[in-house]
Amino acid sequence: MTYFPAPGYMPAYNPTLPYHQPVPGGLHPGMSVYVQGTVPKHTKRFRVNFACGQHEGGDIPFHFNPRFDGKDKTVLNTFQSGRWGNEEIHEMPFRKHEHFEIIFIVNDVGYQILVNRNFFCSYGHRMPPQSVQVVSADGDLELQSLTVMGRPTMGNVDMMPNPGYGPPQCLPMMQSPAVYHPPVPYTGNISGGLGAKRTFIVRGSIPMNFNRFHINLKAGEDIALHINPRRQEQTVVRNSFLNGKWGPEERELPFNPFQPGQYFELSIRCGNHRFKVYVNGQPFFNYAHRYHNFSQINTLQIDGDVVLSYIQC
Repeated sequence: MTYFPAPGYMPAYNPTLPYHQPVPGGLHPGMSVYVQGTVPKHTKRFRVNFACGQHEGGDIPFHFNPRFDGKDKTVLNTFQSGRWGNEEIHEMPFRKHEHFEIIFIVNDVGYQILVNRNFFCSYGHRMPPQSVQVVSADGDLELQSLTVMGRPTMGNVDMMPNPGYGPPQCLPMMQSPAVYHPPVPYTGNISGGLGAKRTFIVRGSIPMNFNRFHINLKAGEDIALHINPRRQEQTVVRNSFLNGKWGPEERELPFNPFQPGQYFELSIRCGNHRFKVYVNGQPFFNYAHRYHNFSQINTLQIDGDVVLSYIQC
């Protein structure tokens, strides 16, 4: 049950620094980059570079550089033709010894940067985003996740290889734009219903007062898949609600990633015979289909004790 991310979704978990994530085809408006980690207690500075390549001295269309140097600040800049441009200086949104999440959203005029669920700043394009071939992270940080979302397509299937994840996969392209920081309870429409190999991504964090939450894939009043982490029972219950009745619960798991204060990324893929569910890039469980009319499964519902970072399908 090896994890192959769907085209348009390129995650990395707990990578070694410096880390370089290739971006085949470059960045384009509508794509985004998610970075999550911890600022160490004795940090001085770290950086996220949107670069044209990994070679020394190459162009860097966008340089994001928090600096803890007594006058804490965040420096934004561009390195082009061997020279740095004019710095744009912003306040420091990070705190030492604390978790953070950054979302860089690419649009027509520049990058929109969100830090810890809040708008932080914007940075106008000085070079075309299509020139960005790699996103790099380095410096004094504990990097837990870096994900590039969205990529150029041909039709609704992307045949480009996923770097580091094996051969090209004939998986449906994740074309729906990500929903950032949606409120809970969340209800979203699944355009066109489910199809074989379609993938959903849910990323969020577990609050310290967590008791339970649930994720439902619904067809009308029926629930084709119910995922229900429960703190007191230290388990994740899976079930289906069909024709007004709950079926038998499934509870066995290799591990339970839903712990207070922890971030998670859940990937739900609809296979021909079962749902395949991964958490943080690791196999989590399979769930044999009890509801087989996939096209009627058209609603994603999330409620309970969870904070959502983004949802994509």
